[in-house]
Amino acid sequence: GHWVKAEGFRLRIQEVFYGERDLGGIRLITLPMDHTRGSIGYRLEAEGKSIAYSGDTDYAPEVVELVKEVDLAILECSFPEGRKVKGHLTPHLAGRIAQEGGAKKLLLTHFYPPCDEVDVVAQCQEVYDGEVIKAEDLLSLKV
Repeated sequence: GHWVKAEGFRLRIQEVFYGERDLGGIRLITLPMDHTRGSIGYRLEAEGKSIAYSGDTDYAPEVVELVKEVDLAILECSFPEGRKVKGHLTPHLAGRIAQEGGAKKLLLTHFYPPCDEVDVVAQCQEVYDGEVIKAEDLLSLKV
């Protein structure tokens, strides 16, 4: 869209559809997410490691498939427990997805202001046995 401006570099946009493709040694898997039409989740696999990113989504079997046995699942967690909004996850739903998919580590992201009022990590840990991290600006993780 018009909001993407290349300033000082060349920008090439290539629309991605559902499926699998090889990106020069990196395997990219895309699956539909339960948000709006065309919403996509991404999974990258390279050198024996894997990362999955849901983008906006609600609970769906495709999200569980996306994070299956992944090293790092990055799931949106827009609203705390008790404040569910259609098309978005709560800490319990994000934790449930990670638990069912067997994700090794879970990074929660995309918080709306109500999440500042509670401990979303603790809420998530009620249903997920793995490590839970709350995303913050400039966070760096090793996979």
